[in-house]
Amino acid sequence: MLTILGFGMIATFLVLIMLKKMSPIAALVLIPALFCVFVGKGAHLGDYVIKGVGSLAPTAAMLMFAIIYFGVMIDVGLFDPIVRGILRFCKADPMRVVVGTAVLAAIVSLDGDGSTTFMITVSAMYPLYKRLGMSLVVMTGVAAIANGVMNTLPWGGPTARAATALKLDASDIFVPMIPALATGLVAVLVLSYVLGMRERRRVGYLSLDKVLEPETETVLVGAGGSGETPRASGGGAGADAPGGDDDFQGLDPARETLRPKLYWFNALLTVALLTSMIMEWLPIPVLFLIGAALALTVNFPHIPAQKARIAAHADNVVNVSGMVFAAAVFTGVLNGTGMVKHMADWLVGVVPDSMGSQMGLVTGVLSLPLTYFMSNDGFYFGVVPVLAEAGAAHGVSPLEIARASLAGQALHMSSPLVPAVYVLVGMAKVEFGDHTRFTVKWAALTCLVVLGSGILFGII
Repeated sequence: MLTILGFGMIATFLVLIMLKKMSPIAALVLIPALFCVFVGKGAHLGDYVIKGVGSLAPTAAMLMFAIIYFGVMIDVGLFDPIVRGILRFCKADPMRVVVGTAVLAAIVSLDGDGSTTFMITVSAMYPLYKRLGMSLVVMTGVAAIANGVMNTLPWGGPTARAATALKLDASDIFVPMIPALATGLVAVLVLSYVLGMRERRRVGYLSLDKVLEPETETVLVGAGGSGETPRASGGGAGADAPGGDDDFQGLDPARETLRPKLYWFNALLTVALLTSMIMEWLPIPVLFLIGAALALTVNFPHIPAQKARIAAHADNVVNVSGMVFAAAVFTGVLNGTGMVKHMADWLVGVVPDSMGSQMGLVTGVLSLPLTYFMSNDGFYFGVVPVLAEAGAAHGVSPLEIARASLAGQALHMSSPLVPAVYVLVGMAKVEFGDHTRFTVKWAALTCLVVLGSGILFGII
């Protein structure tokens, strides 16, 4: 019964948000609360929620101060050269823009933190997508999939969890997987090329000079010809293009918050912050708290200016932090009622004995739905050891199981249980349901490419 209710709760949540019948925050709170009552454990709802909130509170704090930090860096112009450089590289070609999004997300993912990757990627690319009238779900989808493939780095989380759960060396898991993961990255680039070509056909071209010009909107060059009309900056055409006219602030050289004399201080502070994260000198929430305080104090020494900067980014802070705490209700109920365990046991139990010698393949296939519907902790510490034991009984090594378990990470990064995805959709002003509907199929395909490559190369 718990298995059915667990899958029913997740399915209900996904259907409601994809059909836009409920907001993600409301669905994350009300659906699990309702199912907790169905399970007969409504009296324990408070305990489950408090435990879930306690486990995600550091993440919420990290996101809160990370948004303020990177928001201030955007305000003072740290990323303006990046935006202009990408513009010139992409030459206002939608295909190059989408490929550039994948490359940027993959490079920034080297720090091992999804939230940071999404904040930097969206900060750099959002103005460009808006100016060209491109679909923002393409940006969020490509960024999430690229980050998901790179999330398998030893310091990214999943590899370390697999190594810990199975008592293996992380390098023994990761290094042989490099060819398969590299193939996955190639698949992401191919996907971004295909999506970029589709965007190019839809919106056409802009000349670079016109893109850099903030007060005109150019009629896109295509079969219908070209031209330009004076208009507020931002906006675009096409059914998938986001509505609204936003100022092209990423390239506005006259905004009052620019601090060109402090550019190198801000650049060095950001490098030091990311280095500290990779080296794990302090917990990430503490690093961002200190970083945000320093950034505000140095760039805006007057208290009214600091308050104005915090207020300017309050919407993002409230939306993302609220989403994380709402997700704590979802995960708290899933774990507290035992639904996660029963779902995992059922999925493992349906594997026939005849597939015992193929437990590497089975693990890779199961990693797609399980890492989407569960946290990485639940999957790697709760399910992977069971799969490893089943594999060992048929002569399949734990290393093979551990490598196969990484295959689903490209899909995992768009899971409603991953706090970083709310940073991505929140900063990009994309509905979570729209992102999910667009991204899941491409992410699943990328996962299968990684898994198939691992099998082809004899790694799995």
